[in-house]
Amino acid sequence: MKTLLRPLLLLLLLLPGPARGLLPPGEDEEGQAQELVLLHVVQGHIGAGNYSYLRLNHDGRIVLLMRSLKGDADLYVSDKTLRPSFDTYKLQSTTCGQDLLVVPGDFVRPVGIGIYGHPSYMESEFEMRVFYDQTVALDPFERNLSEDPDGSKKFPQGSEEDFQEEESIFWTILIGLLKIIVEILF
Repeated sequence: MKTLLRPLLLLLLLLPGPARGLLPPGEDEEGQAQELVLLHVVQGHIGAGNYSYLRLNHDGRIVLLMRSLKGDADLYVSDKTLRPSFDTYKLQSTTCGQDLLVVPGDFVRPVGIGIYGHPSYMESEFEMRVFYDQTVALDPFERNLSEDPDGSKKFPQGSEEDFQEEESIFWTILIGLLKIIVEILF
């Protein structure tokens, strides 16, 4: 695996800043991992056109690194369904060979992971490594904030229904107070 990561690390140095966080870390001069902590290694077989499903409960930014040992297994991830597919997913990686996905820390847990056996092969064999990215600090108060590409933070826009509900409560309270004032004065 070390020999596989070395060329990726060279590519990492050539990528712009935001893209660097997508690749697994290398090792420093002492041979110690720099950024990611290995949580799980999952190995399996999947038939052509079939899915295997996994559930991710771990909080934080998670890196999924899957390689097809035989055949071609594809990766689908969703925080809306525990059974993502090529029709319903939020993240996907459908390469022939190594698949890499970064599950953001703000995805609602549990996260569904679908592994699909490509129909070009009768059976696919895969190995997926699940890493925790410890460089991203967890802050529960920033969970609803999003970051613009320029680094500035902005608050998410509420839906129109939420706004109308807040507005309705405001008017209800205001009318109630006005009725009390009118009763007192007259």
